[in-house]
Amino acid sequence: MISEATLEVKETVYESFQNPNAQGYYGKFGGAYIPEMLHRNVEELKAKYLEIMYEDSFQEEFQQLLTDYVGRPTPLFYAERLSEEFNTNIYLKREDLCHTGAHKINNTIGQILLARRLGKTRIIAETGAGQHGVATATVCALKGMECIVYMGEKDIERQAPNVARMRMLGATVIPATSGSKTLKDATNEAIRDWINNPNDTHYIIGSVVGPHPYPDMVARFQSVISKEIRAQLLEKTGSELPTHVIACVGGGSNAAGAFYHFLDELSVQLVAVEAAGHGVNSGMSAATSQLGKPGVLHGSKSLVMQTEDGQVVEPHSISAGLDYPGIGPMHANLYKSGRGTFLSVTDDDALAAAFHVSKTEGIIPALETAHAFSALHQMQLTPKDTVVICLSGRGDKDLATYMKVM
Repeated sequence: MISEATLEVKETVYESFQNPNAQGYYGKFGGAYIPEMLHRNVEELKAKYLEIMYEDSFQEEFQQLLTDYVGRPTPLFYAERLSEEFNTNIYLKREDLCHTGAHKINNTIGQILLARRLGKTRIIAETGAGQHGVATATVCALKGMECIVYMGEKDIERQAPNVARMRMLGATVIPATSGSKTLKDATNEAIRDWINNPNDTHYIIGSVVGPHPYPDMVARFQSVISKEIRAQLLEKTGSELPTHVIACVGGGSNAAGAFYHFLDELSVQLVAVEAAGHGVNSGMSAATSQLGKPGVLHGSKSLVMQTEDGQVVEPHSISAGLDYPGIGPMHANLYKSGRGTFLSVTDDDALAAAFHVSKTEGIIPALETAHAFSALHQMQLTPKDTVVICLSGRGDKDLATYMKVM
């Protein structure tokens, strides 16, 4: 809960929690910390992304693809049995029903259209859980563009179904073999590629991380989630505003999308759920808000898990999509300002939640989303509350992990 004193200060300092300033900062977090070789690409994006995104022809094509290709709007489902269990009103925003099985396609559709208008012919991406890689490979196939996806060697092993899907869609999947061999390392490799191929290549970043304007651009493309939630809640309950919105956070794109149109609605509690791994203080965690300090990672200033001398600490989560040592600058600002409530959930509790939701509502969630469901146990909810959980992805990709537990 945010204190009135905090809100009074923040209302004075920020015009909005939604958008960064001209330099790309959300409060003290954001910006563009990039090698000279990428300066032209990033400046080109910064100068043109808003103009292109809001052209009538762009919006017409983007909205048409969201409807006819992605399958939007996704349903807002009243979870009757979960609601009864927690004695409250729980709605699930069914991003798992998007084409490719997760919210990631909202952003890749937008960025592929942007890349074409910028004259780019080659697309690169990073992926952890594989959903962003699949979504990128999908839109590249749709538009006939070359696709290179970097993925940690460890993630390639634990997300094999998504690797197969990417290859079937025509993408080249390149393993990242350094460090922890997970999302951080895949991102490093993608940035190196972009430095070496600055002219013809567009980097489709999958989360609200990276140099400005990526965090803002990705949040805007994903904001369709909260736009739909408002309209659907009005139809179902008579009010556009829930009391709580819950979403898992690694880099944080599904959370940014689910929060976006509620960021300045101060009555709505925004609950971000991170991966505690084996425990926040176990040395094997990805709970960045609790463990991180201000630092620069992958092109922006945010909260980063790091040692005293600034070396990035290797994260751990059973969920490949949350296995990241930082969070996006929007989320860092939400945490530091008090606008967002940040919780963390262990591997074991996320697994338990995944099985429980499967057997309670007949929906097998992705391991990432399972963290958001588990957070319900840490919250004090009432029968008058309206809780929306962003069900960011389906659990097909995690069946091998689930089967080990079974």
